[in-house]
Amino acid sequence: WQMFRALQLEWHYDKDEILTFYLNLAPFGGPIEGVQAASHAYLRKSASALSHAEAALLAVLPQSPSRLRPDRFPERAQAYRDKVLRRLQQLGVWESPVVDEALIERVLRSGFHQPMTAPLLARRLKQQAREKGVARLVSSVDGNLQARVENRVQARLSALPEQASVAVLVMENVTGLVRAYVGSADFFSRRRQGQVDMVQAVRSPGSTLKPFLYGMALEQGLIHSGSLLSDVPLRLGNYAPENFMRTFQGPVSAEQALQLSLNVPAVGLLQRIDPGVFDARLRHVGVGLRYPADERPNLSLILGGAGTRLESLVRGFSAFARAGISIRPRFEVDDPVVERRLVSPETGWVVGEILRGVAPPGGYSNQVLRLAWKTGTSYGFRDAWAIGVNSRYSVGVWTGRPDGTPLPGRYGAMAAGPLLFDIFQVLPQAVSRWPRPSGVEREWVCWPLGRLERDTLPEDCHRRLQAWVIEGVVPATLPNSEQASWSAGRRFYWLNPASGRRLLSTCSTGQRVQASRVQWPFELQPWLTERELRRMQLPDLDASCPKAVRLAQRPALNIRHFDDSTRLLLPKAEQGGEVHVRLEAVGGSGYYLWLVNGKVAGHSAENGQLDYRFAQPGQYELTVLDGDANVDKVNIRVVR
Repeated sequence: WQMFRALQLEWHYDKDEILTFYLNLAPFGGPIEGVQAASHAYLRKSASALSHAEAALLAVLPQSPSRLRPDRFPERAQAYRDKVLRRLQQLGVWESPVVDEALIERVLRSGFHQPMTAPLLARRLKQQAREKGVARLVSSVDGNLQARVENRVQARLSALPEQASVAVLVMENVTGLVRAYVGSADFFSRRRQGQVDMVQAVRSPGSTLKPFLYGMALEQGLIHSGSLLSDVPLRLGNYAPENFMRTFQGPVSAEQALQLSLNVPAVGLLQRIDPGVFDARLRHVGVGLRYPADERPNLSLILGGAGTRLESLVRGFSAFARAGISIRPRFEVDDPVVERRLVSPETGWVVGEILRGVAPPGGYSNQVLRLAWKTGTSYGFRDAWAIGVNSRYSVGVWTGRPDGTPLPGRYGAMAAGPLLFDIFQVLPQAVSRWPRPSGVEREWVCWPLGRLERDTLPEDCHRRLQAWVIEGVVPATLPNSEQASWSAGRRFYWLNPASGRRLLSTCSTGQRVQASRVQWPFELQPWLTERELRRMQLPDLDASCPKAVRLAQRPALNIRHFDDSTRLLLPKAEQGGEVHVRLEAVGGSGYYLWLVNGKVAGHSAENGQLDYRFAQPGQYELTVLDGDANVDKVNIRVVR
């Protein structure tokens, strides 16, 4: 049978190929196959650095790998090695002085040393080699850099729970070559499930997809970096997103919303772009998302309601360091280069510049590193992420439990952010900065309209701030999701130029001219200053119009039945545990918006009522706003 197999090999392969197979696949005891692996395991050096005595030792081991293992039977292994040396001398392969010197060298018993550089990557490449039908693959990993990254991971391990793991991927931006690959915290740890490769695992990305969303919104001309967005309570059907800290900021710029990772503005932007379009665009650049069974892309995906891989996120984030073009991680030096455009160079630079403004973890500085980075935390603290790029490297860090068990309180900025900065500190320093594309300019813009300050009348510029503008495109503030009349914009009215008072459109008495006042989005009014609210209000009605006289006599906006001394008593749990009240306002005009502690409680028509339930004791601020930006507030206390 062996003779037949030998002839079969001769028919299919030449001598060099057969020798290559032997050198890579010959058994050397235990799990070791191949000369290179045996050299590292028994002698702790590369096969190219072997002495004559060591080479003879490895030559004899495949004859009886288990009986001649030098880590277990050094005397027996030395005896067989010496036979090989003398045979080589007899055949004239090696001269006598060489053999005599080799015979002096003893085979010492040493602990079995199995090289463990990137073991999960090695396992991955071995599987790929089988699929390709090749005997040898060359990894892209830099051994020295891998060791430094592994050391940083080990240094952080003591701060992690016993059953938590870590994954790190370091990719070179220019080539896409993966220079360090840490698939788990400890390959041999069962408690940490160390043989589960978390670089490839599909996990919830938390908020790490938000930079892609803002990039697409910039690319489509929906926003600029200083655009006014609303971080207020939002309900879309049964979906009501909240921020991580369960608070709301009110009016924020797009830059602030991304840096603070606010959820409500992101959901609003995704609603405009469309979840399906967003998903398709990410897939195009290699950031594939997976959804629960029978689910399609929806608004929750921007907050982590889908699954993706660490290597996919690193691939996508590389676009912010590569002029808007992502590159697929290359785990072998012979892997092809695959690039995809995510956004324009200008948009990629702006998103990167925004992410460079994200506050670093406590105790770290970003002045020298200049990282563009983003964190993410999945629902229930199951995954903590930190993805960062500089001009030279893209790095991804994941921490969590491989089995998906929550780790309460361990969020991205705390659990993964410090390790990300640790790793960048041991990487070769980036020599180039981030040159700003010629199509990007720094401009002053005005809120609430969102236009350039130089194109805005002084009385219409309630707040001014700087923004990055791409190719001179300065989109106006987006209307709210319901396209309501309270969106940021102008409210037009008729004005009596003689009295300076407002006329109703039905009044035909005297001369009139059209005028306007800029309006903030209605839902932002609780966060505005008194001065900003006054600047929104329309002039009083002119008394020359009979109907205006009747309207002018309307009382001021006022919350009925409650004042600052109101105390409400919660019933016992067996009696329902909630107190039901009816919110009612009088005066003012038009449409009422009710808020309880800054959160939208509901809307009511003019002189309408709103039913509300209090379930917990505490201090509550009731706020009502009308269509003319009039406001009334009272503070009540609910007690048990």
